[in-house]
Amino acid sequence: MSTATLQERVSTKLYIQHQEDPECRIVGMLEQLQPNAPTQGRKIALILHGTMGHKDYLYQKRLALKLPMDSFRFDFRGSHETGGPWKPAALLEDIEDIKTVVAYLKSTYGYIIDLVVAHSRASLTAFKWICTTEDGRNISGFVNASGRYRMHGWRGKKSFGEQGFYEWSVVVARKLVTGKIYPEDIDFFRKWDTSFVIDQFPTTIDVLTIHGLSDTTVPPYDAFIYASILGKRTPGTHTLRIVEDADHNFTNRQDDVVNTILGWLDVRQRNGIIKPIWINTDEVMGGRVETSRL
Repeated sequence: MSTATLQERVSTKLYIQHQEDPECRIVGMLEQLQPNAPTQGRKIALILHGTMGHKDYLYQKRLALKLPMDSFRFDFRGSHETGGPWKPAALLEDIEDIKTVVAYLKSTYGYIIDLVVAHSRASLTAFKWICTTEDGRNISGFVNASGRYRMHGWRGKKSFGEQGFYEWSVVVARKLVTGKIYPEDIDFFRKWDTSFVIDQFPTTIDVLTIHGLSDTTVPPYDAFIYASILGKRTPGTHTLRIVEDADHNFTNRQDDVVNTILGWLDVRQRNGIIKPIWINTDEVMGGRVETSRL
């Protein structure tokens, strides 16, 4: 791990011109452990937020400030400080956002994307980006937090009213934000095919899946599906971490998420590779959620 002190770490806000949308600039935070050291060829982590989230949402900022490597977290289009309309099923647009960010980090700093940490909707787009781009296929680690596999499970509301849509209001960065959801948004989202993960996900990438056992947005069983699919690869590994009493956003359990990711990275670094890790069901039933090395 890096020996950089907290005083050496520097946070820099970046404004990145979108390569597909000339009227949009992606806003994000670059965290550097050694800001005065050369960045050419240096590894960096991407931290991606989910629906109605932002770059400092949930555990994202906490993780960025503790990672033993440089990181960049940003607002997807239509979220918080990044312009553009918010769309509930903008998976293709999200992939374009990731490509824009990666291209900028490579051309401006010479960074190599090595780790991706994604939550909820961002897990869907990260999986696709990893499987369909050279930069994605060459990362060494991926964290899938609260990721959905069975897309038909998202149904939204049944009634759209006379206006043909319904409104979804949440507080984002201490501001009330209202998004409109149309029937075609739900149709697109539900038809998104996740089965490509089965035969297209790189065999060399280590994956950590974290899911709350009390998640009512994405059923925890989806995490076990990913474990079944990704655990069959070699030399890449899959680690499953189920967090008891945690909801979709890991409310009041965000430090657990950060510590789990840091622990997983530490084991990977110390051993060079980690063996598959599974949940000890006895400890889950006893009120503790631990993982045991096989």
